[in-house]
Amino acid sequence: MQQSQPTTLKEIRSHGTKSFPCAVYRTCSTRKGSLVKHHWHDEVEILYFSSGAFRLEINMEQFPIASECLYFINPGELHSIITESVGSYEDAVVFSPDILSFDSYDAAQMQLIHPIQKGRMLFPRCLTPEHPAFSPIRGAFTDILRTFRQTMSEDAPQNTDSEDTTAVTDDLTSQLYTKASLLLILAVLSEHQLFTPTEKNYDKRVEDIKTTLTYIKDNYREKIYISDLARQINLNEQYFCRFFKKALGRTPMEYVNEYRIKQTRRLLEETDLPVTDVCLECGYNNLGNFLREFRKSTGTTPLQYRKQLRMTKE
Repeated sequence: MQQSQPTTLKEIRSHGTKSFPCAVYRTCSTRKGSLVKHHWHDEVEILYFSSGAFRLEINMEQFPIASECLYFINPGELHSIITESVGSYEDAVVFSPDILSFDSYDAAQMQLIHPIQKGRMLFPRCLTPEHPAFSPIRGAFTDILRTFRQTMSEDAPQNTDSEDTTAVTDDLTSQLYTKASLLLILAVLSEHQLFTPTEKNYDKRVEDIKTTLTYIKDNYREKIYISDLARQINLNEQYFCRFFKKALGRTPMEYVNEYRIKQTRRLLEETDLPVTDVCLECGYNNLGNFLREFRKSTGTTPLQYRKQLRMTKE
């Protein structure tokens, strides 16, 4: 059975709405590098790579992607996406298995949906066009994208890494079509016996990374030292730095800065706080250092970023 994780490790973003936790995402890379940073969530995620080159990492294991394919992310799995080519598209459907649950305990509920909800049944890792299940699942997946298209709205401004488009829906008809498509995906996977029972597979490296990311998420507003991070998983500083960079491809402080800049962008987007307050709120005690890091990450200044965002919304 999958190891339960502290809730503070979870991705902050809510997927869909409270009444219908399902959302659709499309991400287009505008440069090589990190497209989706390391995170995890309780929902199932289906990824469709239509073209381009990517490197998908799931629980410390890397999967190079150079052609059309579908990937499945099970609840609780730490994952990230690196793009290896410009202009590459990746679509995702993220949903809670709870939306497919039946009140009547029929065979589907007892033998498949309930085990998925409890983490006792896993989706397959990958499907390629050669597999007979690929075509019908891709069809159901694109049907979900089409269903959501009418409510598609851009909720993230363009930046130097990617263009993100997110769609959610509260429309009854759209929800019914979405549920039908998701159930079709489950049916096809079941038909081809692609679900597998969960095996006890505790990986201390993954748990150590999650513990470290949790500490950063909880303390990014304060001064963070390497010693603070290393202490969380009982490693000396030198070994911790090597371990962290090997796992995430960046140094601990590079990750801290990336996370802080992500939070400053959120505050610039969602509030009218002055730039100096945004700087202090996100753990930067030196305005000059903050401006350098922000420009390095986004290619612009905080004020220009906010102005561009407002012009785009207008």
